[in-house]
Amino acid sequence: MFFFESIPWYNVVMWFVVFGILIGLNEVARASKWGSIILFMIIPVILTPIWLLKGSNEITSWFTWVKVYSALAGSLIYMVIRFTNYHKKHKWYLTLVPAILAINILEAVIREFQVGFVGFEGVVDGMRYISGGWNYVNGVAGILNILLICGWFGIFATSGKRKDMVWPDQTRLWVIAYGVWNIAYVYSCAPGNAFYSGVALNIAATVPALLWAKGTWMQNRAQTLSFWMMWVMTFPYFFALGSTFNVSVSYNPAANWTLAILSLALNVGLAVWQVYRIVKYRFNPLKDEMWTDTAEYKLVNSYREDLLDTDQRKIKVS
Repeated sequence: MFFFESIPWYNVVMWFVVFGILIGLNEVARASKWGSIILFMIIPVILTPIWLLKGSNEITSWFTWVKVYSALAGSLIYMVIRFTNYHKKHKWYLTLVPAILAINILEAVIREFQVGFVGFEGVVDGMRYISGGWNYVNGVAGILNILLICGWFGIFATSGKRKDMVWPDQTRLWVIAYGVWNIAYVYSCAPGNAFYSGVALNIAATVPALLWAKGTWMQNRAQTLSFWMMWVMTFPYFFALGSTFNVSVSYNPAANWTLAILSLALNVGLAVWQVYRIVKYRFNPLKDEMWTDTAEYKLVNSYREDLLDTDQRKIKVS
């Protein structure tokens, strides 16, 4: 195969198991405040001593430790928006959402450049690597992806039983560009997990946002990433090299180049379109929401609690 070596049937089954668990846990977190508290506060507190007792190993590098706590930090920050009114009284708090996102992407960009610059070859951190120019190409795509984050002052929490954090200006175009960039990153910089943490993890966050929980991608991404990283920290060898469930990438430079170039092309294309809209409509990318005229934005924005309240007041008055 072009991207992966042979994928036995039991690895295909495991892919769907991982995908299903991520989707399921994300729905548990969406369903209630207590579900989120248990998953993102109580369980990590219980697991942290276990991770410390395990000590360092060839799988959990500095990047793994940073990733698990930054993902959890994102989930906790989003819980404040979902379950309190703090962000309504303190608008600055909303800037933490893009900040966490940008930091997570930047962590990966730094790792991408590290792999390329150091020239990882052979087994490093328990995974077999090849490095090359694609690391720099995808690193640049990641930087672009950070610069294309916009409209964060429009973030809000929905009303009703399911309290979601929704980001209307985070369009499907950006999500797709991010997804391809992240898959390319994992493929090059965490190749031992690319089949699961590259493909399954990205799709698990995207499917709900495209189908039944529109506008929730950022929340889904932080939550599913938290679940995955907690699993990796607790069972570091489950999908590692030599495991029954490990699916090896092809280690074909053409595959790495294909993903990196596609990642860069998507982010460059979105950048050109976004700059065009900034110039045409005189948007301030640090303040304005830039996609308010699109059907996608209008649909997601219709979930806004204050708009719902306004509509209900109009009905009562009439």
